[in-house]
Amino acid sequence: MRCSNSSVVALLLLITTTFHGLGNGAKILSIFGYPGPSQYIYITPLLKALAKRGHEVVSISTFPQKEPVENFRDVAVMENSKLFEKMLTDFAGGDEKSYFSEFMNWALTGKAMVSNILKNPEVKQMMAEEHFDLLIVEIFYSEALLGLGEHFKAPVITVSTFGTINFMDDLVRNLSPLSYIPHLAMPYGDRMTLMERIGNVVMQTLDDLNFHFVLLPFQEELYGKYFPNARLSLEEARRNVSLVLLNDHFTLRSARPYVPNMIEVGGLHIKRQPDPLPQDLQELLDKADNGVIYFSLGSNVKSKDLSAQKIQMFLETFRNLKYTILWKFEEDNLSNKPGNVITRKWFPQPSVLAHPNVKLFISHGGYLSTTETIYHGKPILGIPLLGDQFMNVKNAVKAGYALSLSLDQVTPQTLRKTILELLTNPVYTRNVQQRSKQFRDTPLTPLETAIYWTEYVLRHEGAVHMRNAGVELNFIQYHNIDVYLILSIVFVAALKLLIIVCRLVMKQVFGAVNSNEKKVKAN
Repeated sequence: MRCSNSSVVALLLLITTTFHGLGNGAKILSIFGYPGPSQYIYITPLLKALAKRGHEVVSISTFPQKEPVENFRDVAVMENSKLFEKMLTDFAGGDEKSYFSEFMNWALTGKAMVSNILKNPEVKQMMAEEHFDLLIVEIFYSEALLGLGEHFKAPVITVSTFGTINFMDDLVRNLSPLSYIPHLAMPYGDRMTLMERIGNVVMQTLDDLNFHFVLLPFQEELYGKYFPNARLSLEEARRNVSLVLLNDHFTLRSARPYVPNMIEVGGLHIKRQPDPLPQDLQELLDKADNGVIYFSLGSNVKSKDLSAQKIQMFLETFRNLKYTILWKFEEDNLSNKPGNVITRKWFPQPSVLAHPNVKLFISHGGYLSTTETIYHGKPILGIPLLGDQFMNVKNAVKAGYALSLSLDQVTPQTLRKTILELLTNPVYTRNVQQRSKQFRDTPLTPLETAIYWTEYVLRHEGAVHMRNAGVELNFIQYHNIDVYLILSIVFVAALKLLIIVCRLVMKQVFGAVNSNEKKVKAN
């Protein structure tokens, strides 16, 4: 008897719901301290879905819900929003910073962010009076927050909104060979040249050193201050993580190894049925017979902060195109704007990308935006600006559904030429639509997968059986340094013994020869 894919999915969901119905809803604490909106946009659908399934969800963030949600309570730490504004101001200033000063800036920001959370009156009251069955935590430069899992004696699920990096791999002892897995900050693909592999290893080594000797000491200081009675050290708390949810998928970047308690849920935030567009925008897109180009630089960098020269360059290029341009521009007034350019401070991006008349996305290459454009099958003109955007765009170019330009070097001629190449050559659209089919072809949606594994951890009281034994080993044991040291000693000792034996043999041999020669001469 054969079952259709939809029947299998329905059966899996039925089993999940049945298991969930065996007990009462859990009390779940979510902590997303980083004040960038992209991180919280990603996790919100999971938190709301858990609340809808009867769990009581408490969310600590800088993004309280605009409307009440049943079984959902916000604890807003608005002090952290000022940290984000300062970061954006520093970036907009355009000052070049060394790698070390940039890392130190992030580490200090993370320290302030965690401190703001743990000294918040509502959080302190919660720690004194409430209990939680599960924690869902983003530990982006905020490892000390793992102390809340130790405080509440609850299993911890961590979330990485940008896929895995060495810090996340280290939590669960996952192996990520540097020979084909590039560092997020490096514009490399999975097939690197010798020089790229050297750069990758150097960058990873610098990151590891900074993490252990700069970031962790800050976090250990906070951990000791706010969790003085903790049974586990911060390092032990890091090894006690039950599950890692990754905003990643092998069709988005490249195939890579994962241990069992690392789960890919890339695109978790994407609705299978996009929200309806506002009526005026729906009509505008419906009437755009020549096609639409959507232009957004994301939430970290604002188009209004571009230089006047760059803004006018984009406008002049757009003026000479037959396409309608939707530009996410954060000011109401934009001088010299041509009639085919529509600017707004905000667009419902997933719904815009889902419209069939949208033909191209000019994007900064942020991971959420890249995921959305792949899902909806639109080619990309990538203009990466910071962080993992360079690697995201490089991967898209390598996969054949994107082209890339540097904001510093782009000219009206190169911009127009690149736009027209992407719009008139069908290979880019064909490639991204093929990638979209691969991305969508899953037994469960990413959200359903995240729900299943979250409740799996609840059902199995932390799911300790999913962890590999590597988390119990120290650095020396995990890397077999003691084994290699002993083998080296044995090898050296054996070599020395061999040399001694050889010398003795040679001495005996040559001694016998010399003795015979003397006897011959005597005779």
